[in-house]
Amino acid sequence: MKIVVANDHRGRDAVEQVKAIISQLGFECMDCSTAGDQPVDYPDTAYIAANVVANKEADRAVLVCGTGIGMSIAANKVKGIRAALCYDELAAQLSREHNDANVLCLSGDLIGSAMLRRIVETWLTTDFVAGRHLRRVKKIEAIESGQDPRDVTISQ
Repeated sequence: MKIVVANDHRGRDAVEQVKAIISQLGFECMDCSTAGDQPVDYPDTAYIAANVVANKEADRAVLVCGTGIGMSIAANKVKGIRAALCYDELAAQLSREHNDANVLCLSGDLIGSAMLRRIVETWLTTDFVAGRHLRRVKKIEAIESGQDPRDVTISQ
């Protein structure tokens, strides 16, 4: 599995840990992260990484900014992206199992190193369970296409 990573200036230190975790798990890491002390606007890097996933150049992405909120909002504007902001491993697990999240957004300021590791490991090793959740993901896709999800019939 190929994972793209990106960050703004406040996520720089955490994204280095994320890259190490990805490598330790045996996944390929595509690095769109930023370095240096200059401020970087999170929408810029979120857009780049989200499009890498949307264009199927990578399977998933991990994005890090100060809170994770900005990255999540920006990434979710890209068609085909289901970005989840996770502050613990249960949210990471459920975002994969129930929502088939393909982008994980993290806080570089609010999550400690041990929790960051647990979140990333959980998210990268959890599969989508489909079933009734597939219907809901398909409805999200309908919304992206401008349809009313209540008008979409998905057979299982």
